[in-house]
Amino acid sequence: MLLVYTHSISPRLKYVFKHICTRILGIEVAFTAKIEDFIAHDDAKMSYTRQQLGNEFFIKSHDILFEQGITDIEINVHDWENTKCFFYNGDKSAMPFDIFAAAFYLLSRYEEYLPQVRDDYGRFLATESIAFKYGFLHQPVVDIWAYKFKAQIQKQYPDFKFPKKTYGIKPIIDIPSAYNFRLKGVMRTIGGIIKDVFSLKLKTLYNRFMVLFGFKHDPFDNYKYIINKQRQTKFKFLFFFLVGGYSTYDKGTNPNNKEFKSLIKHIADYCHVGLKASYFAIENSAILKKEKLQMESIINASLVASRQSYSKLNFPESYRNLVELEIKEDYTMGYVNQVGFRAGSCTPFLFYDLDYETQTPLKINSYHIMDYALLKHKSLLDKKKVLNEIITEIKQVDGEFVPVFHNYTFSSVSRWNGFKELFNNILDSADGKA
Repeated sequence: MLLVYTHSISPRLKYVFKHICTRILGIEVAFTAKIEDFIAHDDAKMSYTRQQLGNEFFIKSHDILFEQGITDIEINVHDWENTKCFFYNGDKSAMPFDIFAAAFYLLSRYEEYLPQVRDDYGRFLATESIAFKYGFLHQPVVDIWAYKFKAQIQKQYPDFKFPKKTYGIKPIIDIPSAYNFRLKGVMRTIGGIIKDVFSLKLKTLYNRFMVLFGFKHDPFDNYKYIINKQRQTKFKFLFFFLVGGYSTYDKGTNPNNKEFKSLIKHIADYCHVGLKASYFAIENSAILKKEKLQMESIINASLVASRQSYSKLNFPESYRNLVELEIKEDYTMGYVNQVGFRAGSCTPFLFYDLDYETQTPLKINSYHIMDYALLKHKSLLDKKKVLNEIITEIKQVDGEFVPVFHNYTFSSVSRWNGFKELFNNILDSADGKA
C-alpha cells in the first residue's frame, strides 16, 4: 500500500489520488496528516504538500486540490518528455509537474464549468478545450502521467509491486433510429414520401418503397451483422437505444411498437443494452425518469448505462440527474467531430461534483472516437491511420478504447464505405492482430 502524507486530506485529493493510484495503476492508497504515522509506515510512501519533510519521495502540491469552488485558474502548458503537462512545481519535487492537480482539472471537467462558447446544440466545443489549444487532445495524458509516476515510485521502491493491466475495448453502438424506413407509423411514412417527392429524392423514394414492400433490406437494419461480430470477440458491445418521443431533434421509433421492443430484447440476449436519453431528457429529469422506466420495462432489468442524445452535457446538471435516478454509468463524455480524450483519460472515472465538492458513484466512460469524426478524412487509408494512432496511444498505457459507431455505419451507403473494415480493425486490436 502507498501511504500519502499531506497537510490536508481534502475530497479532491482523495478523488484524484484514487483515480491515478487505484483505477489506473491498481494499487491501494491511504492518506495521513500525522507525521508520526507517516514515519512509522514501512512500505512505499510519499509526501504531497508544500514543503518536503526530509528525504522522502516528494511531490510539491498545487493549491487546486485544497480549494473549494471554481476560480479562473491560470494554466501554463509545457512540453514534458513525450507529452505535455501543466502546474509546474519546480526542481525540488520528484516530478516537475503536479500531475495530481493537473489530472483533477481534466477529470472534473473544471473548464466546462467556466463561461465558454458553445455550438448550436449548446455543446462544449473541442476547440475551446485546453487539450485542443495546446495540442494534447490526442493523448490520454492522465494515464501517461500516471505511468511516469509509477516509474518514479519503482525507482524509489524497487520491491513495490504493481499489478499488470491489459488493453481492452468497449465498442458502443448508438441507435438514434432503429430503422430508416420501417416502423415509422402511417403519418411519418406519408410525410417522408411527400418530402422525397418535393425534394426530388427519387432514389430515396424508390428505396423507401422497396423496403416497405419487403423487396429490399432496410439500410439501418444491420443488427445480424453486428451480432455476428459480437460472437467473434470476448469484449461485450454496448447498444444505446432511443425510446424517447418524436421531436425536432430525435427521430426514433415508437417505444410501444412490439417489433421495436422485440428488437431490443433480441439485442440484449447477446450484448449489453443502455438508454440513449432524448434531447429534452438531458435537462428534464422527469422525462429522463420516464425513459429510464420505459427501457427497464423492455429489458426487464435495472438500467445500468446511459448516453445523452447529441453527446450533449450540461455541467453539473446532466450528471446529477443520472445520479439521482441511480444510473451507474454514462457514455456521453467525448467529442462528436474530434478524435481524442475529452477528460484526458482512457480509464473510467467517477463524476466529481465541483459545486458540492463530492465524489459521486456515477462512472464516466469517456469515448475516444465517433464514426463521424473519421468522415473528414477522405481516404480509407487516412481513416485507418487516425484510428491506429489512437489505438497505439491507448495500448501504451494499457487503457480501454471506447469507439462509438451507429447502426447505419455498417450500411452500404457510400459515405460509410470502409467503416466495416475500420470496425474489424478495432476488434482485431484487442485480439493482438493489429
